[in-house]
Amino acid sequence: MEDREGQAVRVFFIPTMGALHEGHAALIRHARDRVMAMNGTPVQVVVSVFVNPTQFNDMRDFDGYPITPDADVELARAAGADSVVMPAVDEIYPSGVPATVDRVDYGSLTGTMEGAHRPGHFDGVVHVVRRLFQLVRPDVAFFGEKDWQQLAVISRLAVEEFPDLEIAPVATVREADGLAMSSRNVRLDAEHRALAVHLSRELERVARSGQPHEEAKRAMERLVSMGFEMEYLNIADGFTLEAAPWKAGEMRVFAAGSLGGVRLIDNMPFIGPAVP
Repeated sequence: MEDREGQAVRVFFIPTMGALHEGHAALIRHARDRVMAMNGTPVQVVVSVFVNPTQFNDMRDFDGYPITPDADVELARAAGADSVVMPAVDEIYPSGVPATVDRVDYGSLTGTMEGAHRPGHFDGVVHVVRRLFQLVRPDVAFFGEKDWQQLAVISRLAVEEFPDLEIAPVATVREADGLAMSSRNVRLDAEHRALAVHLSRELERVARSGQPHEEAKRAMERLVSMGFEMEYLNIADGFTLEAAPWKAGEMRVFAAGSLGGVRLIDNMPFIGPAVP
């Protein structure tokens, strides 16, 4: 990217689906902090807002996704974005939104957990992120660790198709009680919002356990007893996302489940003692 004088300008990019919250603001501030450390190198911090229909395997979820463009621009600007772009559907899908997009097979990265429970999800994610990378041409793209599997998939996309692009992970931002921030949280009623925090609490219990696999089974049972409709609570290698023997510093615990019709996901690294 070049400015009006023809000087090269680096682009720091935060792709989003809108309904921005403090977690997104943290990504933008993280990018702005990187800018401040670059000793005057021209950088544009760009945020995109596009609700991508092809990554929803349940169109009711797509139809219910919150759309808040004015608030999104206000939050992004306040957090330090230089520009907010909202691509039209025909910019992402010039031939119209297809019923399906090309399948992406990154092995366990796309085939486990979210990939197994949301068929076609990562096909849509890769399609739209690829297209955004082509349009924006960023030097660095920032993604939150709350969507750890998505981060792994996008990192693989970058390695294969955008080798000069840096994918920068940013730590999960949580509410004061520990619930991972998500655009979906606003759809929880008061009763379910009070229960939702137990997802992160149970993950932390597993992450601190000396017997994580056994504790994971008990955590799943406790969450179901509270009213969660659990899809998975898995322990996996944080790099390959494959189930593997416990390895200190490399394993993560992942969970997904619905509460009051709102789907929640979270993950944490292991911080407890190693086990045989």
